[in-house]
This record gives sequence, structure tokens and C-alpha cells, in this order.
Amino acid sequence: MSRVFSDPSVCGYQTPGHPEAPFRVEKSRERLEAAGHRVEAPDVAATEQDVLLVHSEGHVKSVRDGSYHDIDTPHYPGIEKIAMTSLSGALSAAASAFAGTPAFSLMRPPGHHAAKARVAGFCYFNNIAVACEGLLRSKKAARVAILDVDVHHGDGTEAIFTGREGLLFCSLHQVPLYPGTGQRSRDNCVNFPLPPGTGEKDYLHSLEQAIKTLLDFKPELVAVSAGFDTYKECPIAQLRLEKATYRKIGRMIADTKLRRFALLEGGYADDMPVLIKNFLDGFFG
Repeated sequence: MSRVFSDPSVCGYQTPGHPEAPFRVEKSRERLEAAGHRVEAPDVAATEQDVLLVHSEGHVKSVRDGSYHDIDTPHYPGIEKIAMTSLSGALSAAASAFAGTPAFSLMRPPGHHAAKARVAGFCYFNNIAVACEGLLRSKKAARVAILDVDVHHGDGTEAIFTGREGLLFCSLHQVPLYPGTGQRSRDNCVNFPLPPGTGEKDYLHSLEQAIKTLLDFKPELVAVSAGFDTYKECPIAQLRLEKATYRKIGRMIADTKLRRFALLEGGYADDMPVLIKNFLDGFFG
């Protein structure tokens, strides 16, 4: 049994030519439904109090009124509400996983570049950070691990959680590449920088090391920042993973036998729906 959460309203914004476009969710939802997945609306509604677990009040205000400045992350009318819907998907997936059912949140905007008081890299609220901090703060879980497999370093997630007791952050990402961080590990944040051109063999070797690190931490749950911009045809990065690699990534995570959920982060190639479906074939087992 597994669950996929999504909402059509998150496709309600776009900028012509911007890679973070509605097709990422629309076409992927169509592909998953055709494959037999039941895609449902979030059953946990995010609140401002949830956002404030990891973000400042000033940050929330800036998302609401557009007073922030990030060239990659435009302000759209109603973006706060859409970002809250994306966060609702993350909270629903986390609740499902904690109850024992693996889940995936097929939402946008993504979140792992957003820091405590910073909009960045297409991200407004850090969905995975809010979901994991909520589990820790509520005492539902004492130890949570985040595995970030987006091609870009999850700098916002690392900034929020550096030194956080009970939380391990592991990231595999291309270096050099935006945002330029994640070249070394520190405290509870373990980074696996990968050179441009890295293919399946070397990538899966690094993932094996990351999963070993994760298992040594003995988490009660693993949360995955699932990026699909490691694909060989992604227009904004230079890793070389194949379509079939994503099923292997999902399977390796499932083989940990840990409670687990994943959230959509990046991924901008036309093959996104196939990549997501393959990942979930492995991740859901």
C-alpha cells in the first residue's frame, strides 16, 4: 500500500521560459494515474504555525507581499496559498509514512533551497524541513533522516538543520553547480559532491555510502528530497543518470525497510513523468 498526494491548484502559476513549470506536476500526475496510482488531495492542512517551525515571521510576510529579492524565484499573486498547498502535501506524506504507509508528495513549488529567512532557487517554504521539524517537535519521532537526491545541494535544508539534535541530513549533488555549497560535510550534515558527467555506476556507489551513513544513524523515518534533475537530459545540470536508474534509487531506499516519504524537488526534462513513475516503482516496492 502507498499514497500519492497532489492538488491541481499548484499548477496555477508560471513564467514563460521558466524551467519550474506546471507540466512537472500535470504530466506526472497523468502518468501515475495511467499506471494505476490513486492520486489524492492532501489530508493534512498546513498552517502558518507549521511554517514558523523553521521560518521567521518576516520570511512569511515577504512571501505574502513579494518584498523578497531573488531573480530565480518570482513573486506571483497568491503564491503564499499555493506554497501552503505544496506544504500540505509534505505534511500529509509525512503523516502517512509515520503511520506506516510510504507516500509521495507530487507538488510545486519545491522547497529545499528556502532557508529560515530566504526565498531561493524556485523555493518559498522549505517543505521537507517543516515536515521533519514537526515530527521532531511533536515527539512523534526522536530521530529523523533526510536524504536529498536533487542535483542541487539542499542548502536551505542544511542551513536550517545544522547542529539539530535528532536530525541527519545527507545530500548527493553536482559540484560545481548552483548554489555552490555542499562541498564538505559538517556536524550532522553529510555531503557527497559529484562531478559533472557522473553516471549511474558512480552515483549509485555514492548513494550506497549515503544510505550506510543513514542506517548507522538509526532513524525512525527517512524523508527524501526527490529531485529528477540528475537525469542525463536535464537542461540545467550535467549528471548522466538513465531512466532506469530512478527505479534503482527508489528500490535502494525501500530496501532500508524504514518508514519513508518523498517530496518532489527539481527535475525539468520532458521525461519527468517517466522518471517519477520509475522512482515510485522502486520506492513503493
